Amino acid sequence: MPANPLRRRTSHTRRPSRAALALGATAALTALAALPASAATALNAASGPTVVASGLDNPRQLAVTASGDVYVAEAGRGGAGPCHAGPEGESCFGTTGAVTVAPRHGTQHRIVTGLPSMAAPDGSGAIGPSDVEPVGSGQALVLIGLGANPGLRDTLPAAGRKLATLQLVGPGNSSKTLSDLGAFEARTNPIHDPDSNPVSIAKDGNGFMIADAGGNTVVRTDRLGKSSTVAVFDDQLATAPPFLGLPPGTKMPAQAVPTAAAKGPDGAWYVSQLTGFPFEPGLAKIYRVVPGHAPTVYASGLTNVTSLAWSPSGHLYAVQIADGGLLASEGLPMGSLLRITPGASSHTAVAGPLPAPYGVAISGSSAYVSTCAVCPGGGRVMRIPLS
Repeated sequence: MPANPLRRRTSHTRRPSRAALALGATAALTALAALPASAATALNAASGPTVVASGLDNPRQLAVTASGDVYVAEAGRGGAGPCHAGPEGESCFGTTGAVTVAPRHGTQHRIVTGLPSMAAPDGSGAIGPSDVEPVGSGQALVLIGLGANPGLRDTLPAAGRKLATLQLVGPGNSSKTLSDLGAFEARTNPIHDPDSNPVSIAKDGNGFMIADAGGNTVVRTDRLGKSSTVAVFDDQLATAPPFLGLPPGTKMPAQAVPTAAAKGPDGAWYVSQLTGFPFEPGLAKIYRVVPGHAPTVYASGLTNVTSLAWSPSGHLYAVQIADGGLLASEGLPMGSLLRITPGASSHTAVAGPLPAPYGVAISGSSAYVSTCAVCPGGGRVMRIPLS
């Protein structure tokens, strides 16, 4: 992965593929990820966060059980290859993806290892395990991303077939494919070119709601692997950045890149948006989605949102991975945890600046946020008081 973040800026003379737009493949993040783990201490002291887990490889979404155990998906650090050249640089395959649990009483440890991972040669900015949902009896559901045309999997070793799938994992690293989201995207592909990067999972009755950042969709899948498209998110217009050399004020299409779906107190689904290149600050939204109806805007004025969670009190919280926008970052992107004001374009910062935060889960009066989400070995989970 490029050491110079300007490489991304000079590479986008044409509209990038969705592989470039999905977070795990974003060089605006991966090129910055090699900063020391000590950057993860750059927190707002007034927010009173504490470290729950550390030493994580590119941590993404997480979950907290009723007993207070924290599970976090680690996208891994890639491996020796094969490697593929993409719009964001070289990405190499390995089996370094994992799931870590930080028990409420005990020591953090990896309960699953050996899952597929694609990353820069230095291990930064990986795509791999993107979300986890513990289901008891030593088992967990693990969602695994891809960020490319599903056909790429055919060029990888056998473990690569698990990319863009939902896996049921158990003791001894056993796994079973419950749903192939990549195959579903290749078959249905409702918008743009085929590209799948499932990044978030939420329970929905006897099934699961999945945000596919590559497909620009929310997909529902059941335990038998039957999938259906719930929502499709269209492009929007963004202001072209100056380095593209276009006349000032020129507008260009930016893909939606949905990143998480969370069920609200009203039974509707709320979907966060990263927005694709050029990652314009303030362009991201949170959508309200009712199956069978077009998405509507619930909140606006946000920047590069990666995760959502509802609190027991009925407040919606969101993570911005880069408060100033991904292209504005000249070091590790700094973001925040926000409390969302419905219908508004201004929201309340709860904690920040946080180094490259990504996932959020809420238990009681605490939020758990993964940070340094593009760092091999430097990721953490922070517990942040909400009151």
